[in-house]
Amino acid sequence: MRFAALRARWYKGYLTGGSLGMTGDHVEHAITYYVMWQLFHSPLLAGFAVVSHWLPHLLFGVFFGSLADRFDNRRIVQVGMSLFILASLSWGIFIALGALQPWICVLLLLIHGFASALWGPADQMMLYDIVGEKDLPSAVRLMATGMNLGQFVGPLMGAALLFTVGPAIAMFVNVVFFLPFIIYLWIVPFDGHERRGAATGVRLGLRAMFGVLAEIPRFPAILVIFVLQGAVGLLIGTTLLPLLPDFGEMLGASEGLGYSALVTAMSLGAIVAGLALEGIGRIRAGTRLAIVSTGVFAASLVVFAFSHNLVLSVAMLVLAGAGNLVSASTSQTVVQLGAPGDRRGRFLGAFSMVGTGLRVGSGVVVGLLGSLVGPAGAIAIDAGLLLLIAVALFIVVLVRRQRDAGPAEPVLPDPLG
Repeated sequence: MRFAALRARWYKGYLTGGSLGMTGDHVEHAITYYVMWQLFHSPLLAGFAVVSHWLPHLLFGVFFGSLADRFDNRRIVQVGMSLFILASLSWGIFIALGALQPWICVLLLLIHGFASALWGPADQMMLYDIVGEKDLPSAVRLMATGMNLGQFVGPLMGAALLFTVGPAIAMFVNVVFFLPFIIYLWIVPFDGHERRGAATGVRLGLRAMFGVLAEIPRFPAILVIFVLQGAVGLLIGTTLLPLLPDFGEMLGASEGLGYSALVTAMSLGAIVAGLALEGIGRIRAGTRLAIVSTGVFAASLVVFAFSHNLVLSVAMLVLAGAGNLVSASTSQTVVQLGAPGDRRGRFLGAFSMVGTGLRVGSGVVVGLLGSLVGPAGAIAIDAGLLLLIAVALFIVVLVRRQRDAGPAEPVLPDPLG
C-alpha cells in the first residue's frame, strides 16, 4: 500500500518531530563548523568534529540498544533531543560571550555526538511499536526520507540564520527545531514495548558487545546486512561531503549554483527515491534489494569520481543518494524484522555500531588513499571495492537461496529476499 505507515494514528506526528530534529541537527553543524573554522582555522578540530559525531555509535551502540530494550523509549528520545538543546544553547552562550575555546568545542561536539547515538535505537523501537511489523518498511523508509529532508534543508537554514541574525542568536533559534518532538512524545501512548514485553537487564562492556555480535551468524539475513553496511560505513561513510570542494574546483564549480548543486544532490536523490518507493508501495524489503541498491550507490560514485562534466557529476550524486537511501532504509528494516523481540534494541544498537560507528574509519581510509592518488582516485577505489563486496554478497545470497530452497523463516519471511 502506498505511504502505508501514514495510516498509523501517531506516526505522522512522530515523523514530523523526527524530521524537525534532524533539521536542527544540521542547522547546528552548518553554524558551528563555520564558527570553529573562522575562530581557530584548525584542521584537527574540523576532523574531530566528524569523529565525535560517529565515535559514540561505535563505542556505545550496543549499550544504548540495551537501554532501548529495557526502558521507556519516549524518554530516551527526549533525553537525546534535550542533549541537542543543551549543545545548541551552550554554543550560543559561549559565542555571544566571545568565550569559545577549542576545549569547549570538543566538549560540545561530544555532547552532540552522544545525543545522536543515544536516540537512534530508541527511535527505531518506537517506529516498530507505532506502526507494527506489516507497515514497518514504509515507516523506516519515510523516516529516512524525512531525515534526508532535514539534511537538505538544515544547512540552507543554518546558512540563512548565520548571515542574518548572527551565529549566537542562530543557535538560540535552533532550539525551536527540537522542542516539538519532545512535547509530542509526552502524549504518544507507545513506549517502544507495547508489542512485546520489556527485556530484563542492561549489560555494558565488551562482554555485552561481543555477546550480541556472536549471535549475528545465527541470523543469515542480518549477518549479510551487517557486512554490507559495515563496508559502506568504513569505505565511504560521510567522507564525500568534505571532498566536494576539491571536486567542485576540478569541475569548475567551486562556488555559486554549481557547487550548491553538488552539495545538495545526494540529499535530493534520497528524498526523491523515498517518495517514489512509497508512491509505488509494492517493493518488499529484503537483502537482495539492500545489496542491489548499495551496488547502485557504489557504481554511481565510481562514475562520479571519473566524471569531468558537471551535469553528469550531479546526476551521479543524485543517483548515489537514491541508492544510499534505499540501501540504508531496507537494511534497517531487515534488522528490525529479523531480530529477536526481546533483544531488538541490542541488535539495533549493534547495527548502529557497525553501520554508523565504522564511519569513523572512513575518514582515515579515504584520507590515506587521497594522499596517494588524490580525492577522485580515493573515492573511485573505495567505491569500486564496495561494488565488489556488493556483488560478492549478492552471489552468496543467491547460492544460499538455491541451497536452502524451502519454506520461509517464520520471523522474517524469505529473509534473504
